[in-house]
Amino acid sequence: MTTTFITGANKSLGYETARRLIEAGHTVLIGARDPERGRAAADALGARFVQIDVTDDASVAAAAAHIEAREGGIDVLINNAGVFGTHNLADQITAADAGEVFDVNVVGIVRVTHAFLPLLRKSAHPVIVNVSSGMGSFAATHDAERVESRNLAPLYTASKAAVTMLTTQYAKSWPDVKVNAADPGYTATDFNGHSGPQTVTEGTDAIVELATIGPDGPTGTFRDRHGEMAW
Repeated sequence: MTTTFITGANKSLGYETARRLIEAGHTVLIGARDPERGRAAADALGARFVQIDVTDDASVAAAAAHIEAREGGIDVLINNAGVFGTHNLADQITAADAGEVFDVNVVGIVRVTHAFLPLLRKSAHPVIVNVSSGMGSFAATHDAERVESRNLAPLYTASKAAVTMLTTQYAKSWPDVKVNAADPGYTATDFNGHSGPQTVTEGTDAIVELATIGPDGPTGTFRDRHGEMAW
């Protein structure tokens, strides 16, 4: 049985990823900051809730210790938790705004991955999926045919570019762990007022694909539902 831990899994892409992986036979642990929402999501899905705030060292350490005590280890870590941050124009963005976005989207991944790597290494085939975005891709944001080129979000896009690079560096550093980044694409979620043309199921295609790779699967890649992304 594959045991998968997903951060930010009480709604949207995280919730749908959990639903699909449970359907595929995974034992899923729902990570969420809010206990009430996290438990409600876990109960609805038939998963187990684990409280975690990816911006808090003590919370992350407690979540890892709790899972080690209960499950022993995990096979798949999906770093899904993320924030969009301020909608202010570039000349109004502050250092505090940047700190808020990067602490969740980038430092949060480092914090969680560091704490959970010993649990992953108890698996025969450990896998990490980092949820990135085409909005952090140079190729996509400079292609006039793509929606990513028509959106301005300096902090969010910069943070997701960092997530993709962090992914490739982790993959090179750890040959024993499959580490990949997923681009959900323009999906109808709370991030965009549910304006995206893709359903949450379509938006989780790449995440689910990368979470279910075998021992011969890729590592260090950046993929959307159509295949490998340029970035």
